Amino acid sequence: MGVYAITLDGFGGPEVMRWASVADLPAPGPGEVLIEVAAAGVNRADLMQRQGFYPPPPGASEVLGLECSGVVSRVGAGVRDFEVGQSVCALLSGGGYAEQVLVPETQVLPVPDGLDVVAAAGLPEVAATVWSNLVMRAGLHAGQLLLVHGGGSGIGTHAIQVAVSLGARVAVTAGSGAKLARCKELGASTLINYREADFVAVLGDMGGADVILDNMGAAYLGRNVAALAPDGQLCVIGMQGGARGELNLGALLGKRGTIHATGLRGRPATGRAGKAEIIAEVRRQLWPLVAEGVVAPVVHAELPVTEAAEGHRLLDSAETVGKVILRVRD
Repeated sequence: MGVYAITLDGFGGPEVMRWASVADLPAPGPGEVLIEVAAAGVNRADLMQRQGFYPPPPGASEVLGLECSGVVSRVGAGVRDFEVGQSVCALLSGGGYAEQVLVPETQVLPVPDGLDVVAAAGLPEVAATVWSNLVMRAGLHAGQLLLVHGGGSGIGTHAIQVAVSLGARVAVTAGSGAKLARCKELGASTLINYREADFVAVLGDMGGADVILDNMGAAYLGRNVAALAPDGQLCVIGMQGGARGELNLGALLGKRGTIHATGLRGRPATGRAGKAEIIAEVRRQLWPLVAEGVVAPVVHAELPVTEAAEGHRLLDSAETVGKVILRVRD
C-alpha cells in the first residue's frame, strides 16, 4: 500500500519537494523502533540536502528530516526502553519528513512530561548538538561567558537556555533588534547586532569568551580566535560562511585556545562519540530541565508537511526565530 513522504524531483529550490507515496518500511530489526510520525523539525541540513550539497550517510534514508516526534507503533527484538503507544521523539540520520520512520532505540527519547508531542519534534537535533558541544566537549560551566553566533536560530535559542541553566553568561550575535529582543527574553545578557557592532571589540571589552558556538565557519575563523578569552574554546558546528579559512596559529597559541569542529549526522550510531552516548547524556541531564520548563523548544511556525516548501522558505528567512516544524498528522 505504501506510506507518504516528502520526495525530491531533483535538486533545487523548495519547489522540488513533493508529498508522494513511497515504499513501506520493513519491520523493525533488533534494537529498532518504528515510529508513526506526528511532526518533523526543519533544519538547515535539510535545505542543503534538497539543494544537492549534503547527501545522507551510507545506509540512511534519502528522505529529508533529521528529527521527528510521534508514537511508537512497533519495536524490534531486544528493545527494552520503549513500548508500543508511547509518545517519543528521535534523532535521525534521515527520514523524518514521512508518515513512518525506523530508528535505532538508542536515538529515541521519551517526550518530556508536559510537552506537546508536535513541539517535541523541534528538540532532538538542537538538544544533541548543543549538549554534545557545549557540555560534553567544551565543559561549559557556571561563571563562564558563552558567545553564540546566530542567537535567533533553533540552535541559538536552545543554547542560550542551556547555558543560562548551567549558570553561564551569554552573549549573542543576530541581525535584527527583534531577534536580539527574543534572545534577551531567553536569558542572553550581551546583545550584539552584527550589522552595527564588531563582536570582537564587544567581547574584548569583556575579557573574551570562554566558549564560542559558531555556525559561520571560515568567515568568522580569525575573528572568533580574536574574541576568545585565554584558554577559550571555539566550537564550529556550521559553515554558512564558507569551509576554507586562514588560521593565525600564533594568535591561537597566544590564547592557549582550542578549536573543535564537529558534526552530528555522520557520527556512528554507537561507540566512542556516537549518537547513543550523546542521546543518553541528553536524556539523563537535559530532559529533566525540559520537563521542568527551564529549557523549552522555541517554535516560530508549525505547518502541514504538505507545505514543506514554505517551511524551508521560512527557515531561510531573516525574520524566523527558533524552529520551524512540519505536522505530519494531528
